[in-house]
This record gives sequence, C-alpha cells and structure tokens, in this order.
Amino acid sequence: MKKIIISSVLVLSSLSCSNDFLENRVENAVLAEEFFKTEADAMSGTAAIYAFLKGWDNSAFPFQYVMGVTGDDVVKGSNPGDSSFINAYDNYSYTVSDAGIESYWKAQWKGIALCNRVITHVPLIEMNANLKNRLVAEAKFLKAYFYFNLVRLWGGVPIFDNIPVNPSDFNYNIPRNSVSEVYDYVIKNLNEAADTLPQSYPTSDLGRVTKGAAKGMLAKVYLYKKDWQKAYDTSNEVIAMGYSLDPDFNHLFRIEGEFGTESVFEVNNQCTGAFGGSQYAQVQGARNQFGWGFFTPSPALENAFEAGDIRKELTILRNGETTPEGDLIAMQDPLSVTTFNQKVYVPKSHQTGCDQGSEQNIRILRFADILLINAEAANELGNISSAATSLNKVRNRATLANTTASNQVTMRAAIYQERKVELAMENDRFPDLLRTGQAATVLGPLGFKSGKNELLPIPLNAINDSNGVLTQNPGY
Repeated sequence: MKKIIISSVLVLSSLSCSNDFLENRVENAVLAEEFFKTEADAMSGTAAIYAFLKGWDNSAFPFQYVMGVTGDDVVKGSNPGDSSFINAYDNYSYTVSDAGIESYWKAQWKGIALCNRVITHVPLIEMNANLKNRLVAEAKFLKAYFYFNLVRLWGGVPIFDNIPVNPSDFNYNIPRNSVSEVYDYVIKNLNEAADTLPQSYPTSDLGRVTKGAAKGMLAKVYLYKKDWQKAYDTSNEVIAMGYSLDPDFNHLFRIEGEFGTESVFEVNNQCTGAFGGSQYAQVQGARNQFGWGFFTPSPALENAFEAGDIRKELTILRNGETTPEGDLIAMQDPLSVTTFNQKVYVPKSHQTGCDQGSEQNIRILRFADILLINAEAANELGNISSAATSLNKVRNRATLANTTASNQVTMRAAIYQERKVELAMENDRFPDLLRTGQAATVLGPLGFKSGKNELLPIPLNAINDSNGVLTQNPGY
C-alpha cells in the first residue's frame, strides 16, 4: 500500500474536483478522461481515493469535530482559547455558514468525484480484467462510504452515479434524492463491491477494501435502516469470515495492532520521509507533547464505564500517568485539559521520521462493532440468547461478566451502553444517538434541539450555487 499511496499523490490534484459542490467541473472531468489510459493510471487513480481518506478534512479538522464533538463522549479539548469555534459543535450552535460543516460536506463530494472517475474511466482501459474489476469494486465501496457519511449527517442528497463519456453532458445541479433512495444506492454499491472484492490481500496491499469490509459496512447500513433481518444475516456472514477480537484492548490500538484480526476496514496512514501519514492522531495527542490536545474525553464518558472495565483507563489518557509503553504523559500547556484520547496515542518509540503520530491508522470498522451490530439486530428480532452471545464476547474482552439483561428492553439498553464504551472516541457516538432516537434525551441538556439538530445544515454556499435547486434542512 505504501508505494500505491505515494504514487497517488502525483495524480490527486489533477483528479480532484473543484471545492464548490455545484460549480462547473467540466474542465477537471476532461483532465481525468485524458489521464486514464494505462493500467498504471488505473492503479494511481484508485490510490488517490485512499490517499484522500487520510487528508486533513477526512481525518483531522473538520472530521473530528463534525463527527466527534457532536456526541457526548468528546469535547473540544486543548485550552479554552484555542480554536474556540469548535464549541459550536459542543452546544449545537453551528449555522448554515459554518466553515467546518462546509469543509466536511465538500470533502465527501470530492471523494465521490474521485470514485466516479475510476468507475467511469477504468473499464475503458485495456488491462488485466480481474484487476480492472477489482479496482472498480474498491471505488464502489469507497463511494458508498462517502455517501453513508452524507446521508447520516445531512439526510437525502443528490445521487451522481457516474460521469458521462462526454463530460459536457453532465448536469451537476440536480435536486436532493430522498433518504431512502440514498440508502438504497449505498446498499447497491456495497453489494456490487462485495461480489468482486477478495477476502484478503498480500501484505503489500494492506489497507485496500475487502469482501469483509463491504459486507461489514453493509451490515452497518442495514442497522441504520432498521432492516434487522438483513443486518443480522449480513453480520453473521462477516462473523463467519474468520475475524476475531484482539484479546489485548491496548494492543488493538497501537501500531503493532494495525490490520490485526479485529480490523474490518481501516485507513492505512503509513508514512515515509517524503510523504507523511495523516494528522488524525496528531490533533488529538497529549497537548504539546504528542500533539495538539484536541477532541478529548468528556465528563460523561469518564462516568460511563462499569467498575472493573479495563477499557476506561485504556481509552482515557491522563496527564501524569505512565503508559504501558513506558511514556510519562506530561502535557506542556498549563491551560490545557488533562485527559486525552488514548486510542490514538502513539508511543515515543514510534515517533520517528514523521509528524507526531502521523502513521496511526484510522479504524473505521472493527469486528467488535460487527458483533454489536449482530447483537442489536438479533435482539430486535426477538432472539435474546443470540444477542447475549455476541454482546458477551465484547464484554468479556473488557474483563466484564456476562450481561444480566434478560428481555428485549433490558438487552437493548445493554447493547446501547456497550456501543457507548466500546466505540468511545471513534466518531460513532453522534450518529448512533441519532439512529437510536436517544439524541434528544442525551444531548438536549447540551443544546441539541429536536426537529433541527438531527441533521446538519446544507452549507449556504451550496444552496446559493444551486440557485435554489438544493433545499435546506429543517430549522436552519
């Protein structure tokens, strides 16, 4: 994957779409059409999508405050005066003109444009047929991932299926599709990807999406749609593929645990002297020691763990503690918060040749999540015993006893609680609260308004550029 990512840097700028969502992109589309001529071009064009996943907007700011701070497990962090604009995500006071929301919105569309260029142009290249089909399948998975981000945060959005052979025929200014239509489109792309993708790759290609990643993401999408039977059946398919929980929760999040048995899909942030990884871990590292000190554990998270849960002290990194790897945490800002995200901590022994922790991978989908998806779907289908089996595997890894939940209502609460602590600080909490209907109760005291904050605002610039074709979400 290292060589692929490096080569992608050379083509990313020429394949990228314009920053403005509905701006005329014909010029860039022509450049892409001219670029895709050889098998090497097909590889580089696909690699550009992977490289984009670890870019600033998709890994650091605004990703982490749009997806993270909006939950109740993460707060802004750092010191009070540093990037105080992020407080708008703590209290839900962001507006249609918010720059972070606009940046993350644009980033998803740019990712979709990169995917569509591969899906449109690679099939026209004379090259190895199996490789060609696989690259298109990878792009379909990644497009589904970008659309999944959009529909969870903004609701229905326009669907762009591909790029016409004649770019001048492409109308970018189209209305929003419905939420149901977008979810169906995500499912279609994931199914098509799963039909083609291999179950594994050689070491040199670690980080590419697999059949398990496609099936795992599909199970999660079915969970959001409340299609319990399909979520249960699909998660069972993933469970049967040979994934397993890392027995050591600390090892799971260290460099040595990357692409381990629990990894279903993670972004490869491997870096070299010439090309850095990402700033995903840097922006969260202990303030002025291992990073910038943003996106830190909330008081609610501090109080969320059961007694004896080993995950608490392996999720919350405290100033003054010595880590299992032997580093004394000593943040260098007297005004800073004093707790940080331990899941992204990169020991000093790995701080070599790249910016602070920049090689730390982004775990997007873990096997623990698959088990919890399976448990929730089983419970909603009335299969309490099966739900307990999957739930207890996650609890037991955390050295907790089996759940005492004995009916559908108590099991549902137990699963929600387990998702809160197992996936804490992994940018999953806010969407989880929305899909389970808990947001108003949990986030209301923080400023969340029902009927409004279930969706983010469509950026004002996108609305204006569309000449009214795009409509705004309620309450903004």
